[in-house]
Amino acid sequence: MASVYDFTAETIDGQPAPLADYQGKVLLIVNTASKCGFTRQYAGLEELYRKYRDRGFVVLGFPCNQFGAQEPGDEEEIKSFCSLTYDVDFPMMRKIDVNGPTAHPLYVFLKGQKKGLLGTEGIKWNFTKFLIDRSGKVVDRYAPTDEPKSLEGAIEALL
Repeated sequence: MASVYDFTAETIDGQPAPLADYQGKVLLIVNTASKCGFTRQYAGLEELYRKYRDRGFVVLGFPCNQFGAQEPGDEEEIKSFCSLTYDVDFPMMRKIDVNGPTAHPLYVFLKGQKKGLLGTEGIKWNFTKFLIDRSGKVVDRYAPTDEPKSLEGAIEALL
């Protein structure tokens, strides 16, 4: 696999979502959770999406329940929470695993492209972020503690 465009996910509504549909756009791929200390980052992610979407930027949210069981709800609950609490308009996908033998193939690829701190491959917690350029290449990986606003310069450089 040469780029993120080679993968398909499923929308939170259960529809196929080939990442090839986002070809030519700058992507920020984030594993999310509704009951996490970083959940408030939904607001910052939505702010980035609204600010840059007209320039070809998309945030893709991938709910995950692998960290402290902080995403226990089903897709309908997750969708409702994101919409009602944070007015999320960026694309949300079905809940996935990001680590272990059942990790989504996209995340296996992302982790292989950009290691975390100290060269570790696994995702450490919710709201780990991967920045993808317009050609589908993984440009950078950001920790859960990195606020969305702090990524603006890197995003603008790719737009």
